[in-house]
Amino acid sequence: MSQQQGQSLFDLMKASDHQNLFFCQDPDVGLQAIVAIHDTTLGPAIGGVRMLPYESFDDAIEDALRLSKAITYKASLAGLNLGGGSAIILGNHRTEKTELLMRRFGRFVEGLNGNFIASTDVGTSQIDLEHIHAETDYVAGLPASLNGAGDTTVFAAKGVFYGIKAAIKELYGDDNLAGRKIAVEGVGSVGEHLVALLRGENARVYVTDMTEERKMKIAAKYKAEPLTYATSFEHDIDVYAPCALGGTVNPESVPRMRCKVIAGSANNQLKEEERTIQLLKDHNILYAPDFLINSGALISCYSELEGYGAERTEYLIRHIYTATRHVIQKANEDHVSTYEAAKQLAEKRIFDLRKLK
Repeated sequence: MSQQQGQSLFDLMKASDHQNLFFCQDPDVGLQAIVAIHDTTLGPAIGGVRMLPYESFDDAIEDALRLSKAITYKASLAGLNLGGGSAIILGNHRTEKTELLMRRFGRFVEGLNGNFIASTDVGTSQIDLEHIHAETDYVAGLPASLNGAGDTTVFAAKGVFYGIKAAIKELYGDDNLAGRKIAVEGVGSVGEHLVALLRGENARVYVTDMTEERKMKIAAKYKAEPLTYATSFEHDIDVYAPCALGGTVNPESVPRMRCKVIAGSANNQLKEEERTIQLLKDHNILYAPDFLINSGALISCYSELEGYGAERTEYLIRHIYTATRHVIQKANEDHVSTYEAAKQLAEKRIFDLRKLK
């Protein structure tokens, strides 16, 4: 790495207030990994381990920095004593992932001495987490058979569900979802659990997914209505819930939206943030920030680390409802976007607790 490249990394970290950026490689097992630690004021950094074949090394670093900062905000808004981190393993998880690779990464995590706690993300599973756990105790999100909290996607969906109810309450004065029209884009594990919760309250649910077979299967299972992928927000609906790829809320899509609320589990939903936020305001669309309502999985991992039971976990996840209403009310009072209001509240808690240190 040239001096210029190294300085560029420091500039990237400074721009987003990151504390650490670690690199690991082991040619013998084919491991190339990045761990970004954003802020540990509230506690050790926790983050998912994502394995994807990025187009470039710079893209992987940018993703790690972006994801870890979002976790810091998630933890702060949820009232958790955790910091934000993220791990990236470069490679195709379908063809290049092995037990040896994951265990070698586990040793890397162990070498960080508890400053980073690994969980699952895109391209990794609980089995992978078990392999990492074979080399380090700094993991969260283990299966119930290993005294873990179990499937975190259930908790992620619950958090989004409470976020949707809170937004509906602020918009209509009543959080009853019966008859409300809600489009769920992306019906993987989190999306499917969300559909089940919404149908349980007799919401009128529309579903879409990149995989046609998956979309039709979920539509039939939950008596939902299938829509064409990437156009669900164009329908006359109350809520657009993006639960797949990020960046779907952007300057091109917002003018085509006919929803009243955006509230989903996808990470980093906004593209070209400043411009998109203004467009949402212009089109009178209420946005529930993803780092506010998509903290259910993180709460589940925190409960696992702290040894909390199911009752405490449920209480913390239900708090997302109150936190979402608080953010919306603050945005209205301060005449700022919900995105800015959520960031301000997250940063204030970090700033306040930093005084303890």
